[in-house]
Amino acid sequence: MTDLSLPEFQAGHVWLVGAGPGDPGLLTLLALHGLKHADVVVYDALVDKAILGLARPGAELDHAGKRGGKPSPSQPDISQRLVALARQNKRVLRLKGGDPFVFGRGAEEAMTLVENSIPFRVVPGITAGVGGLAYAGIPATARDANSAIAFVTGHDSSGAVPDNLDWPALARSVPVLVVYMALTHLSDIAQRLIDAGRKPSEPAALLSRATTDQQLVVSGTLADIAEKALKQKVEPPAMLVVGDVVTYRRHLDWRRA
Repeated sequence: MTDLSLPEFQAGHVWLVGAGPGDPGLLTLLALHGLKHADVVVYDALVDKAILGLARPGAELDHAGKRGGKPSPSQPDISQRLVALARQNKRVLRLKGGDPFVFGRGAEEAMTLVENSIPFRVVPGITAGVGGLAYAGIPATARDANSAIAFVTGHDSSGAVPDNLDWPALARSVPVLVVYMALTHLSDIAQRLIDAGRKPSEPAALLSRATTDQQLVVSGTLADIAEKALKQKVEPPAMLVVGDVVTYRRHLDWRRA
């Protein structure tokens, strides 16, 4: 068996690491390697405590969580914090839920590092739009259901539903839509899709705390998913899935089998 060769985590470097959607078992080997060698772990609010427990003994754990409606550091403050720590010649691991480059603001942080001549590495993670669906028994793609999928954010930088999206084009051309951070504006998003031409009866599901022990999946249609989510008292983080792939859950819900 060939020994696995992993890169050295050098002092003064920053690793932007995806922690995956929640289950610690979904960490990549490179992410775990980084955790075992980092001097400082700057982590998001959605990172599971069990994942933080994998950091090397003595590592500093620096919370930088951003949660809507709650006091939290600004994005520029977080980015500059990474720069300051790297300049102290520390090995800095920026741990982000999911994948750092999929609705994770990893690009903004990486650009700040570039502007300040800080060397960095990006360690991709399993994004919730793939891993979360799989843990709910919903395939992201299925040959008989869809040949395309779109990942959409449920709110822009101002907290509102994105107005720069061509909702009619999305409704017409993409069989499966996965809307991240969908809970706050769920009713509005569903109505926009219906107004843009999606059938009110189209299968839909809302996934809360995907891949964790607290995972909750609410199934319904585009017309009633918001009402069902309210009745079930769904909590964030939550993600909306719209399309015929949702029907596969009846057979592929392996966590309940």
